[in-house]
Amino acid sequence: MSSLRFALNHMAAPSLPIEDFFALTTSLGIDAVEIRNDLTGNAILDGTTPEVIAQAARQHALTIISINALQRFNEWNAARAEEAQALISFAKACGAKALVLVPKNDGTGRADGERQENLRQSLAALKPMLEAAGIIGLVEPLGFEICSLRSKAEAAAAIDALSARSTFKLVHDTFHHHLAGEGQLFPDLTGLVHISGVSDPDVSIADMRDPHRVLVAADDRLDNAGQMRALVEAGYAGPFSFEPFAAEVHHLKDPAKALRASMDYLSAQV
Repeated sequence: MSSLRFALNHMAAPSLPIEDFFALTTSLGIDAVEIRNDLTGNAILDGTTPEVIAQAARQHALTIISINALQRFNEWNAARAEEAQALISFAKACGAKALVLVPKNDGTGRADGERQENLRQSLAALKPMLEAAGIIGLVEPLGFEICSLRSKAEAAAAIDALSARSTFKLVHDTFHHHLAGEGQLFPDLTGLVHISGVSDPDVSIADMRDPHRVLVAADDRLDNAGQMRALVEAGYAGPFSFEPFAAEVHHLKDPAKALRASMDYLSAQV
């Protein structure tokens, strides 16, 4: 049994104020968190300053591994540049190590040639912005068929074309890896792993969506344990961050108990 490094994404308990979310994390013996900029009524959207978040993280002895996320990062324009700069500045001020970069997922920008050029253009623009702040860009391909960046291989090729492995890493999301059906793992380029399971026996892989994503248990259809084991055996030593989107998880009365059970299950399996 390996000693896995777990992390907690705020999506695991999105209704908890940031202080309570940090307290939940430390109660589980976890020392790393991901904060989000898409939780209405919660930090960052409620106007909480990065300094307040940094202080709370220090009080709980937590590392903020990322802000999740700059959406539609591969559709580069003036508005995106402004949004990216604001998030990078927030990340630096709150002590976050990285910014997750999520591609557009609306069916546009998928044509061969077009999508690679859009990706290269965006990474080239982000590179000096991230480097100036000392922030890592975490590129997260999504497995959905309508997504403009499904392939980790394509993302890795774009990063290498810019000689930018010190600036960009990949997010291996177990849900999206399963949906994309991509075999390659890229452990040496992986900076973060998102974990969530699907237990619904009736939903097809093509129809799996965020609301199906629960905490990983024995009935998991995505083989999280197998994916995690393969990554660890290939040399990945970074965090495995819980990122469940299912309402049933968000409404749990005792999220700590459920998260502990999932941590114990995965630790035994991996």
